[in-house]
Amino acid sequence: MEYLFENFERIEKNDPEFYEIFKNFAYGEVFDYSTLTKKESVLATLASLIACQSPKAFKKILMSSLEKDITPEEVKELLYQSVPYVGFGRAHNFFGVVIKVFDKKGIEMPLDNRSNTTPENRYKKGRELQDKYFGVEMIQAMNDNAPEGQKHFNTFLEGYCFGDFYTRDGLNDQQRELITFVFIATLGGCENQLRGHTQGNLSVGNTKEKLISAITVVLPYIGFPRSLNALSIINEF
Repeated sequence: MEYLFENFERIEKNDPEFYEIFKNFAYGEVFDYSTLTKKESVLATLASLIACQSPKAFKKILMSSLEKDITPEEVKELLYQSVPYVGFGRAHNFFGVVIKVFDKKGIEMPLDNRSNTTPENRYKKGRELQDKYFGVEMIQAMNDNAPEGQKHFNTFLEGYCFGDFYTRDGLNDQQRELITFVFIATLGGCENQLRGHTQGNLSVGNTKEKLISAITVVLPYIGFPRSLNALSIINEF
């Protein structure tokens, strides 16, 4: 996977010592301990860079991997999936980066619409996925126990987060939950949500081994403290 670091030529030229250390670790050694596919590795890396707020590194890795390991449609869905988790304030710049990269690669925009819901069924479809990922009893209890004046947050989760985004084509359930796990792990300070999405990953067929591999791949970008925090939560299951 060393080719993912090929566009960091300014670091290579001006600080070859660091370039070699980081390249050998981030694009060599960590992959000896990962079972992710190339596509999963790129999705996890780009997801982490969005949550890290690193548009320049995101752009360089996207340039190296686009149409080799990841399709334009998957990049679009990665961006969409990031918004309910990192917020549009963090995701906004990356929409601009993707537009520039697509333009440079000659990819015509806008891409095809991937939505599968309507204003009338988005809540129903979202609730169906919540139940599938986290269990009917847990979701119902979360809704029943929400304090007065706060129930609309659960409504937003149902219609916006799950209804508008999770139901889309372009990424499957396993890919969406994997990158969601990476978004939250990279953000840090969201341990309860990380526990929930560890369970969500297991429910859709991602294994603990895959989650550990995802943290292995993104460790060079998020550092050891957040990586070890994520591992401790995985180990609770």
